[in-house]
Amino acid sequence: MSLMDALKRWFGGQGTAPPTRHQPTTPQQQRHSRPADPAPTATSAATTQGTTTMNPTIHPAVDNGVRAGSDSFPGGTLHCHCASDRVEVAVKAQSAHNHVCGCTKCWKPDGATFSMVAVVPRDSLSVTAHEEKLDVVDPSAAIQRHACRGCGVHMYGRIENTGHPFHGLDFIHTELSDDSGWSAPEFAAFVSSIIESGTNPGDMDAVRSRLKELGLPPYDCLSPPLMDAIATHIAKAKGVL
Repeated sequence: MSLMDALKRWFGGQGTAPPTRHQPTTPQQQRHSRPADPAPTATSAATTQGTTTMNPTIHPAVDNGVRAGSDSFPGGTLHCHCASDRVEVAVKAQSAHNHVCGCTKCWKPDGATFSMVAVVPRDSLSVTAHEEKLDVVDPSAAIQRHACRGCGVHMYGRIENTGHPFHGLDFIHTELSDDSGWSAPEFAAFVSSIIESGTNPGDMDAVRSRLKELGLPPYDCLSPPLMDAIATHIAKAKGVL
């Protein structure tokens, strides 16, 4: 298996939908299987020193600049968007490899072109309230994304395949927490996939330029360290290393 073949298998490549036989059958699951939000407008007005310019929207958490995390942050609590009976997830660890992601699988808040995703150790995460409201969005996917059936927010993603290079890590959206100090996003992944969500291909140069301005190097896969980790996993499985 090549590196790119593995990437498509483990992460859904550029957001390819699962085969028809795996599509959800209940109205609740069908709602979760759709993209979380309508395709956002490619650009938004930004005012700098009285001059109005047009900047591509990325994600509300980074559009006005990337906020630094804290090395001493011990973790925090994530909440869904329901007005009552909110799902609560406790994380007793700092997040790692935080990044903005353009794939069509990840949950995005309103107005976001990218999602923002980080990982935490699996044993640091627990559901502490209203776990009964969680459903797996796509049981056929490598990352089992657990979403609130009330508001549709993805609370965490878990990999059950022990052969996956990221088994043991859970995927979270740190903007679901009111706590400050989570690790800052470091890069942008699967950037070209935002075209599949409705972004005009002609806007891609501006999007990549904006990501670079924000200090988020754009990649059409994952960051080099994560790609190296996947390639190392494959090489060890083949007996090359």
